[in-house]
This record gives sequence, structure tokens and C-alpha cells, in this order.
Amino acid sequence: MESAAVQQDGLLIPLIDFSKFLTGTPEQKLETARAILHGFQTAGFLYLSNIPIDNSFRSHVFGTSAKFFAQPLEDKMSKCWTTPEANRGYSAPGREKVSQLGKEDVEKIRSQAPDIKESFEIGREGEKDHPNQWPEENKNSMEGFKSTMLEFFEQCKALHVEVMRAIAVGMGLEPNFFDGYVDVGDNTLRLLHYPAVDKKVFQVNPGQVRAGEHSDYGSITLLFQDARGGLQVKSPSGTFIDAKPIEGTCVVNAGDLLARWSNDTIKSTIHRVVEPPTVEGDIHPPRYSIAYFCNPNSKSYIEALPGTYQREEEKKYDGINSGQYLVQRLAATY
Repeated sequence: MESAAVQQDGLLIPLIDFSKFLTGTPEQKLETARAILHGFQTAGFLYLSNIPIDNSFRSHVFGTSAKFFAQPLEDKMSKCWTTPEANRGYSAPGREKVSQLGKEDVEKIRSQAPDIKESFEIGREGEKDHPNQWPEENKNSMEGFKSTMLEFFEQCKALHVEVMRAIAVGMGLEPNFFDGYVDVGDNTLRLLHYPAVDKKVFQVNPGQVRAGEHSDYGSITLLFQDARGGLQVKSPSGTFIDAKPIEGTCVVNAGDLLARWSNDTIKSTIHRVVEPPTVEGDIHPPRYSIAYFCNPNSKSYIEALPGTYQREEEKKYDGINSGQYLVQRLAATY
């Protein structure tokens, strides 16, 4: 039996030992794959422990991320986010407003309660038309930033492949079914900094959050949290439940495109980042997290997976190009 990382109001997010899928017996591999698929089908979220990303390297990545955000604003703005097609670079606080709304509604609430966060996006290296915007390494103690982030990108890419293999095994498909859909690595590594904020900000504006309620766009998201907390997941009864940090784990959630791909047999669950439970005096300390947004290759054509429908008319969605779908979603967010 796997343990529960979160269990409240009908929401059960499992805590799963991923090493049993990677190096376990055939029986353990199958049992773990089925547990992962079940977690995605019921909660849309799960926690993975014993993933093949070393905890000390993970800590180094967090420290390197903090150095980036500690730079003067003008240096960060020189690497500014430009277009949905590129989806690379720095976004200042208030630039992005994640929500489930259309673009006009987003503009209204952006001015009323902007998300209190800044971010830096890194895409697949070597994409000629959309190069990454690396900070100058001879300034602001940024030595080693590029090599650190590229290494972490590759480790997360490998984990994405393995989680998709687990989904395939859980669904009764060939283990490598998804390999040709995810081998390019058209993914996004997002460094996130939620600055320290006076608790009065949340008291004065009850609608204020650090990141508005939303679902993710792609296949899966790998989320690495610090110890501050604030992530909440929407339960089946409509309440938001704390998804507290568990040391050494990675939170994994399914995105809208995977839900669509699975003919809605997998859930893409609404979540948000709110006022954190920890407060020091009148100040909420800064929070750092790192999200690795996984997507099918941008040229992949996505349609209902085998086994998720009996007859053609049971397909809920038309097929769609992965890259076009993601650009449409990003264009509404920024």
C-alpha cells in the first residue's frame, strides 16, 4: 500500500516510491505504474519519492535560482519574456496572471490582484528560432548558472520520460508507447520566486493570492517546493486543500493536454498558491519553487489514447497539434 501525502475532503494524493518502478521486480513495477495512473485518474496529483535527482544537486539548483532573483531588476529585465512562441526569459511581478478565464477577464483581475511572483523560463537549449536568455555569468555571482540549469533540465526531462512510461504500463500499453512523443524535450523549466510580503496585503485584499487558481497546460508538471508551503489543490467538493511540502519528494500533476489525450480519464486538477502558513512577525518570508512543465514534442499530433474509448463517437476531442495548443494557452496568460 502506498501512503497518502494528502487526504481531506475527498481528495487523496498518494505518496509513491518511484524507485519501485525504476528498479523493482516486474510485480513492483506494474503495481507502482498502476498506483501512478490511479493517482492521476482520481486526484490528478501525486507525490514521488526516491526519484533519480540527487537531493544535494536539487539544493544547489535552488540556491542558484535564488541568486538569479537577487540580481538588480534592470539586469533581470534585460532578459525579459517576449512571446508565447519563445516562452523564455524573465517575468516581473504582475506580468503573468494564471487563471481559468479568458484574456479580457485576466486583464481586469491582473490590475486588481496581480500574482505576487516573478519567474524565469528556460526552454530546450539549441532551438535556433528561440534561444534561451542566459544571464551574464561575470556579473552578480551568476557563474555556473547556465550549466546548472541545463543539467537540471536534462534530469527532469529523463524523469518525464519515466513517468510517461509508468502511465503507459498502467494503461496496459507498451512501456515505450510515449517515447516518440516526448523524446525531443519541448519542455519549460520555470524558476519561481514569491517575494517576502507583509501579511496585511492578504488582509486588505481577500482576493490576493501568490498565484491564482489554474490548471497546467501540458502533459505533466514536476514541482519542486521549498519548505514554506502555500500550494493548494482543489478537492472534489470544491474546497482548496494544502499540499504541504514533503522533504525529498517531487509533486507531479497532470496537465490539460494529458487529460485531453486520455479522453478525460486522467484529471487535470485546479490548484493555486496562497498566503503561506508560515509568518515571521508581520512578514511572510519569500518562497521559492521550481516547476518543470512537460509537454509532448511540439510537432506531435495528440488524439485519444488507445483503450480510452470503444467507439469513434466516444472521443471527446478532435486531434490537435501539441505546439499549437500550448501557444494558444500561453497567449491568453501573458
